[in-house]
Amino acid sequence: MGELGELELELLQGNQEKHISPLKNFVAGGAGGACLLFVGHPLDTIKVRLQTQPRVPRQDVLYKGAYDCFLKTVSKEGLLGLYKGMGAPLASVAPMMAISFFGFGLGKQMLQPDPTKTLMPTQLFLSGCLAGVFTTVIVCPGERVKCLLQVQAQASGGQQAVRYAGPLDCALKLYKTQGIRSIYKGTTLTLIRDVPSNGAYFMAYDFLKHKMTAEGESVSQLSTPKILLCGGIAGICNWVVGLPPDVLKTNFQTAPDGRYRGTGLVDVLRELLRDEGPRALYKGFNAVFLRAFPANAACFLGYELALECLNWLAPTW
Repeated sequence: MGELGELELELLQGNQEKHISPLKNFVAGGAGGACLLFVGHPLDTIKVRLQTQPRVPRQDVLYKGAYDCFLKTVSKEGLLGLYKGMGAPLASVAPMMAISFFGFGLGKQMLQPDPTKTLMPTQLFLSGCLAGVFTTVIVCPGERVKCLLQVQAQASGGQQAVRYAGPLDCALKLYKTQGIRSIYKGTTLTLIRDVPSNGAYFMAYDFLKHKMTAEGESVSQLSTPKILLCGGIAGICNWVVGLPPDVLKTNFQTAPDGRYRGTGLVDVLRELLRDEGPRALYKGFNAVFLRAFPANAACFLGYELALECLNWLAPTW
């Protein structure tokens, strides 16, 4: 092979991502998910409370917006009130992120038989959609428990007499009431939210990451500010797509049993549009988008740093 051919091969290999073992993906994904959760959970609590507050005339609503909800939550429950329900997602975040990154990687492998060719945005989107399918089995019960814990203080006026003592107590009571079906309430709506939103999420991150990588360099050499920017924008793209079905899912999962039929999609949508109009599908908008950029920037930074650490500690994994 001539000098020019060797140089082209070297540049091509430099732009390819190294194979990541499933074990490294699991550990690094868990680290990224934990970073996302600690940074983003307070605003997630605000989002859920805004989405589920009683539908009354505007002047009588409990919270007038994200900032008002923040002030009232902290004044009644302290700063820890913003972290209500975090135990359930924290317990599932490592396997969830591992499966999510695994699903995305598997999707890319299926759609990219030739590793020397760059995937198109539509192929990246479909690969991300697969990640959303894979993670629903873990995400749905965690979201069900999280949302119930987040809104119970709101329903009781912030008093101590609450129905669930914590995530485990909540899960056990749900199981005793209607079995595993109750824990997985909202699965269809979770799929409707997570499949397209994960597609947009991973597509945006992977596409931007490659666009910001200088020619001849590996994407693993991307600087911290660029990783933060790519992750933050990916988080915004995720919620632009996922917020309307998230509003439907949250209302369905926190509603009393029997209020909505079947999957809840048609009934919840009809009720929200009738009572509040199309704007109801973007309730919690401010809290979501305030959270999306820093939380997902932290997620991808945590993932990339953990991966770098693992590659240094155990290069043969």
